[in-house]
Amino acid sequence: MRMAGNFDEKSGIVPCITPWGQWYQTMEEVTLEVNVPEGTTSKEIKVDFKPKHLTCRVRAGEIKGELFERVLVDDCLWSLEDRKKVQIMLVKSRRSADNCWPSLFVDQYKADPLTFDDMEKKMTLERFQKENPGFDFSGADITGSYSGGGPQWKD
Repeated sequence: MRMAGNFDEKSGIVPCITPWGQWYQTMEEVTLEVNVPEGTTSKEIKVDFKPKHLTCRVRAGEIKGELFERVLVDDCLWSLEDRKKVQIMLVKSRRSADNCWPSLFVDQYKADPLTFDDMEKKMTLERFQKENPGFDFSGADITGSYSGGGPQWKD
């Protein structure tokens, strides 16, 4: 079940640019967009999902590594778009605003500090939208340095 669909359309994405394309995330999913040679066919693509590992092979190229966190393998999928881009959707096993991945793989494809801050802000707005479905948070902004998926209260 995709709860974040309308939110994504209104708020856009916060991409982490990589040599092979980009990745971005919501509270529930991590999406990779892998640029492949134009004319690539689905028979030339092999994607292997494991709870903590991902491998994507296209012709002679490969992206693989240990995922930052676990995913629900049975819910993950990939598609070939316009024979030039592979889109891979990973479904997070822990779906909450405080589970913002700082990198796609452990020690690989890390978001820079500003991008990561923007990712956390977006996921918090997504959480607010989910908790308050009648309100429109698409124009909302969270200002200042941000970390942890929400305000931290101290007693």
